[in-house]
Amino acid sequence: MLEAYMRRLSLDAEPPSAEALARLHRRHAERIPYETLWIHGGERWGIDPHDAAARIAFQRRGGYCYHLNGAFAALLHALGYRVALHAGGVHGPTGPAAVDAGNHLVVTVADLATVDNPSGDWYVDVGLGDALHEPIPLRSTSVRQGPFELELQRTTDSTLSDWHLLHDRTGGFTGMAWRNRAPDPALLATQHEWLSTSPDSGFVKLGLAQTRDATGVDVIHGLIIKRIGSRANTVALEDRRTWFTALGDLFGLTFEASPPGTTDRLWERTVAAHRTWEASQQQA
Repeated sequence: MLEAYMRRLSLDAEPPSAEALARLHRRHAERIPYETLWIHGGERWGIDPHDAAARIAFQRRGGYCYHLNGAFAALLHALGYRVALHAGGVHGPTGPAAVDAGNHLVVTVADLATVDNPSGDWYVDVGLGDALHEPIPLRSTSVRQGPFELELQRTTDSTLSDWHLLHDRTGGFTGMAWRNRAPDPALLATQHEWLSTSPDSGFVKLGLAQTRDATGVDVIHGLIIKRIGSRANTVALEDRRTWFTALGDLFGLTFEASPPGTTDRLWERTVAAHRTWEASQQQA
């Protein structure tokens, strides 16, 4: 599987280093989409990282945080990196809350010291959609990546987290906090069940796919496709053929390995959900 995964990234395996980690992270963010279309196609995915890695390597699919960061962590481990997983919590404007714990899976990598990061510890995240394009040194710092300013804070006075990422105010979420300790698998499974099945989950309400590059983000949300950052634009795709072509061309998504009827369900549900979303916007 390692060889197939690396082919999906169009990279050769190389010994662990900060430079190699950055190459892997950038290519993963650019080529493996953050996507929830499997929910709308009627597919039920678990959060086993090896299953996620197989879908990425052999089926040209993506996933959300549990899948992308879980698979990426498994890939890094296979390449010889010292990897740790943590339960995170993506939150809104009111800040971190206990109820958010476990709605995100976080990856950190150790023992890759550089002149600019002598501790050798890195925050790695290919599962936050429009946030990181490359790793961030695991220390209190601010970095600009493309159109977004990201701030990482050490939160030693918090009972909810040890680290807190603040996204750019124009980003898709406010922030994400996590503890240093290993995640509780039962907590992740419970959050995954809610995120992927609850009618109140944003992922269930409207499907999306997005990839991150050095200058911005490509996003398809319902029937709307937009570019954030350089070459910014927004287009509505009302035609089925055009919509699926965009999924393949921009996000590398294909559905040949999906169960029969998946694309029909995906299109029908996407159109219906998008119409519901449009009506809600008109009433707001």
